[in-house]
Amino acid sequence: MKKQIYDLEERLLEYSVRIIGIVEQLPNTRTGNPVAGQLLRSGTSPYPNHGEAQASESPRDFIHKLRISLKELREPQRWIKLIHRLPLIENPELLNDIL
Repeated sequence: MKKQIYDLEERLLEYSVRIIGIVEQLPNTRTGNPVAGQLLRSGTSPYPNHGEAQASESPRDFIHKLRISLKELREPQRWIKLIHRLPLIENPELLNDIL
């Protein structure tokens, strides 16, 4: 049995890359542009916030900063659901696995 490697930094980096891919598919419209901006900011922030946690000054500070990363992961979930429901991209079913 192959042992699964759990690397949170790599997983958050890959998540940010996938978010950027979704943002690039959004239309250049009055609706698409603000949604793209919000998704880009909220969907890529957990990765650098994790880096902040790695540089924390105490265990309590580490937990606090990781909680911020978790909180930041909830917002893009809502934006992706909105993009899927409208739909704002051609193949909204491609969003299912990131949700």
